[in-house]
Amino acid sequence: MSESTTSNVTAQEKLVTDIRAVISDAEEILLATADQTGEKIASLRARIKERVLDARIRLDAAEEVLIEKTRAAARATDDYVHENPWQAVGIGAGIGFLLGLVLGRR
Repeated sequence: MSESTTSNVTAQEKLVTDIRAVISDAEEILLATADQTGEKIASLRARIKERVLDARIRLDAAEEVLIEKTRAAARATDDYVHENPWQAVGIGAGIGFLLGLVLGRR
């Protein structure tokens, strides 16, 4: 997986987490104002409910895209390893060697 793909996936994961937090906060506001009456509060609650529903739909779509990108990256990695087994072994050994050096110095 390339560095830009990794950063895109990380950004999307953060977006999903942020949207979940907003939805949770909006739901808490709806619960806290459930006993409030009046035209303004009813209108506000209706708008919040619509936006929470829209956010949930968008969140589901973002999660699907994120899952598909992750699967595509895993498939690409699997294909690369199958096409270049010795190179993959060499890369793994090199990373293991470097980790051993770093951990051995502590």
